[in-house]
Amino acid sequence: DRWQRVMEDLKREGMIGGIGISVNRWEPENGVETLRTGIVDAVQVIYNIFDQAPEDELFPVCRELDVAVIARVPFDEGSLTGTLTRDTRFPRNDFRHLYFGAENLGPTMDRVDALTPLVPEGSSLPDVAMRFILANRDVATVIPGMRRPKHVRANIATSDATPLDSELLS
Repeated sequence: DRWQRVMEDLKREGMIGGIGISVNRWEPENGVETLRTGIVDAVQVIYNIFDQAPEDELFPVCRELDVAVIARVPFDEGSLTGTLTRDTRFPRNDFRHLYFGAENLGPTMDRVDALTPLVPEGSSLPDVAMRFILANRDVATVIPGMRRPKHVRANIATSDATPLDSELLS
C-alpha cells in the first residue's frame, strides 16, 4: 500500500491531477484489483475491433468505479489501416516483424478480408475502426498513432463523424 499512500499524497498536494495505469494486452482484467483501490482515475488498454476483451470484465468495473478508459492501438498495430497485405514484411528491428510473423499475419489478414466488405460506402477501414471504439460509451478517448498530417486530419474528422449504426456495430 506504500505506492497508494504516495499517490494520494501527491494528488492531495496538487503535484498530480490524476493517476492512470496501463494494463496488458492479453489479460486486461489484471488491472481490476488496482482499480478497486479507488486511487486510479484512468486505465489505458488495448481495445479495437479485433481486441474486444476489455468489454468482458474491465469496462464494467471502470463504469462502476467511474474510471476513464483510454483505448490504445485502435488500428491493431496497422492491420486496421487497410495498408497491410499478406506479403507485408517488417524490418527485424521493428516489433511488428514478430507481431505480424508468419503465424499471425495470415489470420489477421483473414479477419481484415472479412471486415472490409462491411465498410460503408464513402468510409474507410481506419474510419470504421475508430468509430467502432468511439461508439463504446465506456471509452473516454482513443490514442491512435499518427505519422503524417493526413492521419491527424482523418482522425479528427472521424471523431466528428456520425456514429456507426447498431447493425454494423454488432
